[in-house]
Amino acid sequence: MNEAHALPNHHPSDALLVDYGAGALGEGLSLAVALHLTRCPECRAALAGIDAVGGALLEGLPPDPLERLTLAGVLAELDRDPPMRPAPRPMAADPSLPGPLRGYVPSLAAAPWRRLAPGVRRVELMPRTPRGGGAQLLRIAPGVGVPHHGHRGLELTVVLSGAYSDGLARYAAGDLAEMDGDRQHQPVADSGDECVCVIATEAPLRFTGLLGRLMQPLIRL
Repeated sequence: MNEAHALPNHHPSDALLVDYGAGALGEGLSLAVALHLTRCPECRAALAGIDAVGGALLEGLPPDPLERLTLAGVLAELDRDPPMRPAPRPMAADPSLPGPLRGYVPSLAAAPWRRLAPGVRRVELMPRTPRGGGAQLLRIAPGVGVPHHGHRGLELTVVLSGAYSDGLARYAAGDLAEMDGDRQHQPVADSGDECVCVIATEAPLRFTGLLGRLMQPLIRL
């Protein structure tokens, strides 16, 4: 099977899918999961099962007693901050982009790429927020690696094209890598082709090597 159409080998955890289905992830992390779902029928089926179970549990809950529906209670609910949702965005014109990415960039060719490090370019898809962090679109040249780093929170990387290895596994198109604060790695693109991926983080990465620490103020991942 051609790798471009192969099914993913690396998937989000069950806990991450539950949070995604419940709308508990911020915009950046949700974007990464959504991009994986476009390539993974297995996870789409799992998410449908999660939604079905959640719906059944809600139907089984007893209704709130009417005495709670007081004017003071309604006003208190209105004062609460609304749940965080991605802002509506205009659709991109390029139909070759994965659906969840449309509206963030017009196309890969016309995206506002900026040099991040030698052999690495990026586009900031959204600024960092208190919930869910930020998200970046990266193009990594063949054989080039991102500096060795750890994490201050959750990091999700979904591969759009090409592939990379990080000493833990190899990730190809459609794969989602889920990293937390307990793991360190250094993603390196395969030598045959550039790797295009989306990386979403809850907090800035923690670079471990001397070069990475020197570049930390400039990298902003």
